[in-house]
Amino acid sequence: MSGIIGHTMYAILAAKSARKRNLPIVGVLDRHAANYHCGAYLGCDVQTMPEAVCVDTGQEVGYGTAPLKSSPLTGGAVKPWSLVHQGRSYRPREIHRLFYGRAHLVFGWTREDRENTVPWDHLADYCAAVMKDAHEIHRATDCTKAYLFGWMAHIVGDSLIKSVQPGVDLHLHGGKYTPTNRPIQDLITFHEVGRKELKLNWEFVLREAAQTPVEEIQFHYMRIAKSRGELSSGFTNAWQPESAGLLRKVLQGNRRYQAVRNPRILSQLELVRTSAGLDCQPELRRRSLGLHYPDMVKLAEQADFRHALWQIAEAIADLFEQVIGRTSSLVDPVR
Repeated sequence: MSGIIGHTMYAILAAKSARKRNLPIVGVLDRHAANYHCGAYLGCDVQTMPEAVCVDTGQEVGYGTAPLKSSPLTGGAVKPWSLVHQGRSYRPREIHRLFYGRAHLVFGWTREDRENTVPWDHLADYCAAVMKDAHEIHRATDCTKAYLFGWMAHIVGDSLIKSVQPGVDLHLHGGKYTPTNRPIQDLITFHEVGRKELKLNWEFVLREAAQTPVEEIQFHYMRIAKSRGELSSGFTNAWQPESAGLLRKVLQGNRRYQAVRNPRILSQLELVRTSAGLDCQPELRRRSLGLHYPDMVKLAEQADFRHALWQIAEAIADLFEQVIGRTSSLVDPVR
């Protein structure tokens, strides 16, 4: 499923929690919501690129690292997609291997790089060091600060929903995070929480996030840059500046392809009117083992899915508070 729906929602709810706690970042997050939302997705998921090309139409399709046997556009044949940089081709799986753990920090490293994993109890130290360097070395704008808090939201949200860390009580249609319940999570988040509860204009939110330019600070927090600053003092390993050119092309490609994906995601999640009422698209029913939308709503209520979203948001706000405690002079007062 989309990924971007869940991570955007985690960030939105975390910002609401930050407001309730009167944290001195809410003004930045409100004024630069697009940067915040972009950081909450593309700040980590560098595999946001095509998996294949539809032979019939020539259009890029799929999502990097997810195998695709046929075109979702025509049902016809597909051919592998690759990113070409300096004469070399990179498949999405290789890009994932090179960069995924560097953004997610506490998980996602390859086996040979597992030693670079940042311990959970050092995550706030790492993020605070990045924030200090953003201010002192990169002369960060508020846009950059918002992006960084979005990146932090992604790390925590992913860690909890994927059971890398405990803290979320959810048993929804076979588990916490499974191929069969991800469509349910996306649909409930999109419609019941996003549209109905929060009155979100998803088309606007997703479009604005994809249009946000690449943030230079991402090269620093992924350590695809020259070793320097507070971060290099506390975390001396894994600096790899020679990969900066490739990463820049990846990050630019992430934004380009997300703009292609957005209307597809919106169309996929749109409900259709049937004689029995509103229902989800047939493909999402298939992925959820035949469930209709009213069934999904009922299951989500039984599992208290909304409470799980609250738990994630509170955990993200906890990290925000810890980082602010280490960098209090670098953030704006609430306004």
